Amino acid sequence: MIEQAFLTIGTEQFETVVAFYQAWLQQGPDRYQAERYAEFHLPGLTLGIFRPQSSHQREFQSSTGSGFSLCLEVTNLETAIAELTALGYPPRNPIQETSHGREVYGYDPAGNRIILHQI
Repeated sequence: MIEQAFLTIGTEQFETVVAFYQAWLQQGPDRYQAERYAEFHLPGLTLGIFRPQSSHQREFQSSTGSGFSLCLEVTNLETAIAELTALGYPPRNPIQETSHGREVYGYDPAGNRIILHQI
């Protein structure tokens, strides 16, 4: 029935968000249409970034936080934090010790939450 699942981010800040993920993931998009769509293939996940069509733009202009979180398990949390910080997007809070490991919340240029997690 389901062949593949994608996580997509709709944003008016398309080029800024694509550049952020390209620098942070240290890879170019696997598929790219200027000003419209970019797709990054990660282990176990395809991350798509798109500019909403004009008829849908209002839906993506919410000023409230989103329930969306891109959770990425990393091998070294401090290194991942340093990479986000070097891109100009340091986590807003300190590392938290949780029942499932250590984690910190970061945010991409469009304000989407990125949870960095280390077991």
